[in-house]
Amino acid sequence: MSFVHIKAVFQKQIKETLKNKEVLVQFMMFPLLTVIMENLIHIEGMPEHYFTGLFSSMYVGMAPLVAMVSILAEEKEKGTLRALLMADVKAAEYLAGVGSYVWLVCMFGSCVFMVTGEYEGKEALFFLGIMGVGILISLVFGAAIGVSSRNQMGATAISVPVMLALSFLPMLSAFNETLGKVAKVVYTQQVSLLVSPASDHTAGFGNISIILANVLLVMALFGYAYKKAAFDEK
Repeated sequence: MSFVHIKAVFQKQIKETLKNKEVLVQFMMFPLLTVIMENLIHIEGMPEHYFTGLFSSMYVGMAPLVAMVSILAEEKEKGTLRALLMADVKAAEYLAGVGSYVWLVCMFGSCVFMVTGEYEGKEALFFLGIMGVGILISLVFGAAIGVSSRNQMGATAISVPVMLALSFLPMLSAFNETLGKVAKVVYTQQVSLLVSPASDHTAGFGNISIILANVLLVMALFGYAYKKAAFDEK
């Protein structure tokens, strides 16, 4: 793996994302919404920091996935991805370059959730750790969708239903027992359970196993999608 390739992709992404308002909105929307609602809405009987727990898991399922899909689909449509493939940039290098940028920006948003949720000490570290893993899974999943799509329109058609399912599944599963059983194997549900203000902030074997399985699955999907894209472009 070449650090030079990773650094080049990372720096390119910083310049381009600042011009892409759609991507910037994804990074900022839920953190700002959480700050506003935590400070302005106070309903009797509502759990403390309810909106922080709700929006943090939705943020994990939405922001990194949509950002990666948008970035990769745009680069593929403009031919940038083809140029990178011809320059012998490996899948791991490309993912590390773009993904590290998206991950870092999303982690900044996670810090906003941490502050609004008043997490401190070990709880704060646990919260950021779980958010970081969830964001990693989403961005790799988004990368797989973006690379496998022919253009931005096709990428949007796939990513929107996936993003909605991942983001709203934790909330909807609380109202439907059957849906809750299905949601248990999805990483956003595990993130929601672990970062909730009502959680004991400890991860059991079951939580870790499900999250790890999700990590391996999305990594495999991205590897397949990138290799297929390389074959199609050559």
